[in-house]
Amino acid sequence: MLMQPMLHRLLQRYPGARIDVLAPPWTEKLLRKMPEIHDVINNPFPHGDFEFAARRRLGLQLRDAHYDKAIVLPNSWKSALVPFFANIPVRTGYVGEMRYGLLNDARKLNKKQLPLMVERFVQLTEAPGSETNLPLPHPQLQVSEAQRQQVLAKFDLTLDKPVAAFCPGAEYGPAKRWPTSYYAELAQLLRAQGYAVWLIGSPKDSQVAEKIIALGNEPCRNLCGVTDLAEAIALLACADLVVSNDSGLMHIAAALDRPMAAIFGSSSPQFTPPLSDQAQVLKLDLPCSPCFKRECPLGHFNCMIKIPPKEVLRHLPIHTKN
Repeated sequence: MLMQPMLHRLLQRYPGARIDVLAPPWTEKLLRKMPEIHDVINNPFPHGDFEFAARRRLGLQLRDAHYDKAIVLPNSWKSALVPFFANIPVRTGYVGEMRYGLLNDARKLNKKQLPLMVERFVQLTEAPGSETNLPLPHPQLQVSEAQRQQVLAKFDLTLDKPVAAFCPGAEYGPAKRWPTSYYAELAQLLRAQGYAVWLIGSPKDSQVAEKIIALGNEPCRNLCGVTDLAEAIALLACADLVVSNDSGLMHIAAALDRPMAAIFGSSSPQFTPPLSDQAQVLKLDLPCSPCFKRECPLGHFNCMIKIPPKEVLRHLPIHTKN
């Protein structure tokens, strides 16, 4: 989602341009919802895998497309190989792992000047040495009423109550996850206000969702791992409010402009905030935060423990039951 403003800026600079995206297979259904994108090319290489020969083969296959420009967002050396072997004339990206040669438009990143990841992406679309064209548009996703009704019918869900969607996962690690017991308590508080609570996430989040339900929330629906990404997007589009850790689903909910409480612990909203006027960021300015660690290096987890459920509830736009 943080890439979409970059795509928007590319089309501003190059009206009518065809934009294809090389991306992991699991992102395809999300990317195809972005009107700026013409096509999605499968990037078959798992994170961390080098596979030099396979990257070369893919690059050679892409030569027939005759691309004019490539923007390489990851900072790794191997991520610049495919555009290089595709013989794309202009290959832009940040220097990263000393990628001179692989990139022929290698930029040096000024982190103070561009604190947000979304700004850093957009800057790669600008001419070298020029400033980023601010303010940036927010990412936007559109879900049709037909898509909403289809996913509601598939999972036997209704909208006869206001819906609170919880996104309790965070792929990076436990330091980014608000405690399970807090999600459970908040679910009880919202259900007392007449809300239906849906738990949305990946298969890895299903066990956490089951614990939330086991802690006195039997009416809640565990949808973690049973939806594909397109279905999860449609479900979030149905929600009256969203509570999320700093995660990919947080950014999707922001792009859907859902009222949201976004809870930050080890990470920083000064780097990857939810880009929506409807989002409320909850974060404690502790001396040890943000640490950007997968697990609390001090063992106390205060950055999350000291954000109680009632404090989160206070920041939500509650629709009281009839």
